[in-house]
Amino acid sequence: MALASFLASAYDPSPLEDTCVAVDEPNNAVFVNGKFCKNPNLTVAEDFLYQGLNIPGNTSNYVGSIVNLINVDQLPGENTLGVAVARIDYEPNGQNPPHFHPRASEIFIVLEGTLYVGFITSNPEHRFISKVLNKGDVFVFPFSLIHFQVNIGHTNAVAIAAFNSQNPGVITIASSMFGSNPPINPDFLARAFQLDKRVVEYLQAQF
Repeated sequence: MALASFLASAYDPSPLEDTCVAVDEPNNAVFVNGKFCKNPNLTVAEDFLYQGLNIPGNTSNYVGSIVNLINVDQLPGENTLGVAVARIDYEPNGQNPPHFHPRASEIFIVLEGTLYVGFITSNPEHRFISKVLNKGDVFVFPFSLIHFQVNIGHTNAVAIAAFNSQNPGVITIASSMFGSNPPINPDFLARAFQLDKRVVEYLQAQF
């Protein structure tokens, strides 16, 4: 029972070495947690460095926000460490639409602006927990729950999100359901979302 409890609470595997810098080439490397690891004796400071998180992202898209996620693919030194970070930029009225991370919890820090955030608990309660956040506020989105952020201020907003996974993943609800490849039968979606089939077909065309 104790072993089962431990396995149920584990996310990314714990490291067995001080470093396990991810590399693309398997020569003289060991395969760990989906990546080949560089020989620890060959690691350098640049393996653990990412520069540019201070640079604002381009928010000129249909949601008015942009997420710059630094996971193990951008920062190889993260491999096996169970961490990732993202910068999120929002224009006024911009949003990071409802989504969830299948492999991580998230801690969210507002650097600039005013954001309305929230998450929804699992079935059957579907409790909606929300808050208006200002500069310096910190909020936590629990593991794998649907959540969102909206810039309700009159200026651009910036936030930092940190995750307890080297590759948290993201599933955006609308684009996943209406933009799947191949498309889901619109009759199924119309019934599931209680929408007219023509609305579903329109949404599928948008995504």
